Amino acid sequence: MLMERSSALSQPVRQKPPGKKREDDKEVEEEGTAIKVLTDQRVMAKEALSRRNLWEPSVYYARGNESFHFAGHDISIRESMDTYGALIWPGAVALCQFLENNQQQVNLMDKAVLEIGAGTGLASIVASLLGAWVTATDLPDILSNLTFNLLRNTRGRCRYTPQVVALSWGQDLDRDFPYASYHYDFVLAADVVYHHDCLEELLKTMRHFCPPGSQTTLLWANKIRFQSDLRFTECFKSHFNTTLLTELPQQEIRIYKAMAKE
Repeated sequence: MLMERSSALSQPVRQKPPGKKREDDKEVEEEGTAIKVLTDQRVMAKEALSRRNLWEPSVYYARGNESFHFAGHDISIRESMDTYGALIWPGAVALCQFLENNQQQVNLMDKAVLEIGAGTGLASIVASLLGAWVTATDLPDILSNLTFNLLRNTRGRCRYTPQVVALSWGQDLDRDFPYASYHYDFVLAADVVYHHDCLEELLKTMRHFCPPGSQTTLLWANKIRFQSDLRFTECFKSHFNTTLLTELPQQEIRIYKAMAKE
């Protein structure tokens, strides 16, 4: 609400009809929302650019490679600057480190694993190297780079060939992924909560693949960047029995294990 000037204090105040806002209030609110969105996007862009230590991004399209060593193998990941989904985010690296270092606690050998928002595929690659049967999912325009990375790093190394499937959060889940045919031991999610407009759809997708009584375990790693991340976490906890597996305070990353509430 806009503050009235002090000179107007002596003037009578016109009461606004309940449930309605003045046009200037609405404009200010919309302007504030737009500024917040732009600020959040700049934070994400700055974080993405800070990882560009091997190559200079192009205005139009650029690719770079990041190298890792997990599960006894060298892993080379091709990134693209044209979309957030084709970049490696710290939550994915943290989740891979956790999976490698806690194989007794989280045993992926011969388990069916789904990754939502797989991005470059790093977590799916590591899960495959640890013996899981993996299905990596993301938006259609991400799949080409995702498939390239999966094949490049798993061919001849894994018990199971990872699969790549298009998945738009919250859309046609019962039709395209009926639970009778698509159920998993683990669902992986790394840095899927950031500034975007699909948080409700994301939660719906998590609940679809981890329904009550399914025994499906969700492993979610996320870097806390915005207040919306914390709000989503509280909403998430209202639907899932949640355990904080590990926290990296310096990186503001948390890794949760969760199962749907009955």
